[in-house]
Amino acid sequence: MSANVESMFYVRTAPWHGLGTKVIEAPDSEGALVAAGLNWNVVQEPIYTREEEMIDGYRANVRDSDRRVLGVVTDRYKIVQNREAFAFTDELLGEGVRYETAGSLQGGRRVWLLAHMPHEYIISGERISPYLLFSNAHDGSGAIKVALMPIRVVCQNTLNLALNTAKRSWSMNHTGDIRGKMKEAKDTLFMAETYMDELGKEFESLRKKKLTDKQVMDYIEILLPVEDGSTPQQIRNMKRLQEDMKRRYFDAPDLKDVGNNAYRFINAVSDFATHSKPLRKTANYKENLFARTVEGNPLIDKAYQMVSAA
Repeated sequence: MSANVESMFYVRTAPWHGLGTKVIEAPDSEGALVAAGLNWNVVQEPIYTREEEMIDGYRANVRDSDRRVLGVVTDRYKIVQNREAFAFTDELLGEGVRYETAGSLQGGRRVWLLAHMPHEYIISGERISPYLLFSNAHDGSGAIKVALMPIRVVCQNTLNLALNTAKRSWSMNHTGDIRGKMKEAKDTLFMAETYMDELGKEFESLRKKKLTDKQVMDYIEILLPVEDGSTPQQIRNMKRLQEDMKRRYFDAPDLKDVGNNAYRFINAVSDFATHSKPLRKTANYKENLFARTVEGNPLIDKAYQMVSAA
């Protein structure tokens, strides 16, 4: 496993990011904690100078399993333990929730869990399966975040579009009344229902927007532009990426009956953003892809904005 991924599991089939250890059945929260290597706690300890003078206003977040320092935070920072994250999702989604993947990045500094929501949706005749993602940073670098990740079942494309009409994520800082904020976060489930309803309406609207082949080619060149001053090799590389995206629109078997429309284009861009191989495969490209998908992939959002404005 790459250096940035400390521990992780996935269920049955390797996910598009290709990270983690396979398990046969989706575990409950107790099993997921163990399978993901998240069965540890964070404790806060004082920080001292070399002269053993305590530094006021700051604490070190330390993992109790191996004494690894995860980060330095202010004394206003409130810890949310991994077990509490699973308990929150258990309570939100109800008894019997199962976890598709969970894990730890950057030596425990960042953790996440992905749970399948109670039911799937049939949108524009296709199965869209919503997942709830809970992510947390133990190093003080980010907020607690709950996000919705709709996935097109037939090809495992993520379709978490940045809609103007409904939020796809919710977050809170590690300060103040954390327990109260966690209770308020239960509105996330209502938010998810609203988002999925609005997503369905938007997909229907995108299906009605017909695209010519020329429009598709123009959009692809906007999304993957050849910059002025590019070297011959850079031009060839970008042309290769453009051809890859074109194939995903014009030749994908799962899109052949969709029609030449904006919905097909969004799916092609999503397929490219989710599954395409990079020009240069860095050591951490898979977890970077995972992070972009969690936050909302900017390429998919840009494509959606373009076709919506047309």
